Amino acid sequence: MSINLDSKLERVLARHQELSVRLSAEAPPDAQEFVRLSKEYAELTPVAETIGRIRKVQSDLAGLDEMLASGDAEMAKLAADEQTQLKSELPALERALKVMLLPKDEADARNAILEVRAGAGGEEAALFAAMLFDMYRRYAEGHGWKFEMLGVSETGIGGYKDATASITGRNVFARLKFESGVHRIQRVPQTEASGRIHTSTATVAVLPEAEEVDVHIEDKDLRIDVFRSSGPGGQSVNTTDSAVRVTHLPTGLVVQQQDEKSQHKNKAKALKVLRARLYERQRMAQEAERAAKRKSQVGTGERSERIRTYNFPDGRVTDHRIKLTLHKIEKVFGGDALDEIIDPLISEDEAARLADL
Repeated sequence: MSINLDSKLERVLARHQELSVRLSAEAPPDAQEFVRLSKEYAELTPVAETIGRIRKVQSDLAGLDEMLASGDAEMAKLAADEQTQLKSELPALERALKVMLLPKDEADARNAILEVRAGAGGEEAALFAAMLFDMYRRYAEGHGWKFEMLGVSETGIGGYKDATASITGRNVFARLKFESGVHRIQRVPQTEASGRIHTSTATVAVLPEAEEVDVHIEDKDLRIDVFRSSGPGGQSVNTTDSAVRVTHLPTGLVVQQQDEKSQHKNKAKALKVLRARLYERQRMAQEAERAAKRKSQVGTGERSERIRTYNFPDGRVTDHRIKLTLHKIEKVFGGDALDEIIDPLISEDEAARLADL
């Protein structure tokens, strides 16, 4: 490893030791500080353990070199076998350490707002949007995350014009952020008498959930409109003006919420989504310069970018960014095999960022 990296590792170990002492002191810090330090200690512990393992392997290898030079044939054979094993372990440990030391996306640990919208393809696109939304719901449930519906605009026959949900849990955004983009489906619709394959699209946006401290919204920058909720086909589903449309005047962003019977609850949900969209705009602006320097195959996460195709006749799912194809389309839509796409996407992003170091 380089001298610069070695000095960084020494700083990590020193900080880890310092935190250990402070957290175990007879007079520990106040409750808020204790929580902050405990979190930092927990984050540094696997890094410190990996550094320790690397140094142990390096020390063992140096000792084995001495055994190989001792002239004892039996001892040399044992040393050679162990040396082979340790040398194969070292590169994986060093790569894992470098990944741990990569700059963190502060949004990775956040909860997420999921937005799915029907694209080109009419009713078939709306049905596809509903399938995607259910896929993420099942995936969230499989990971023990909380999936809360924030709003849905139905078509009346099971399709969604658009649907929004809040997903709460550990590292939600880190695992779902590469799902943003255009998803495409190829299949024969049930209404297609001639058996022709149709192609439809839906867009997915995964936004890190923002707190009020992240995005301050001035009341003067908002226009709040209230109206009567309506269901599929335009029929009224509420006799009071409980639906809310929030317009952020500086950016023109509009969020509409009507799922709750309470105007207050609909406004709170709409502001939650608006805050997430504004926070994502800030994030993307900050990332723009870095992204221009690094053209990752994973893509930008822009909703205009076609990222994945689900082909039902062949039973395959292809992620175009990493040229990965799985022949298990039902398991992907069931949420069971989605990690088989997400894990390689995360690895590809890590590899691209490692190349920048």
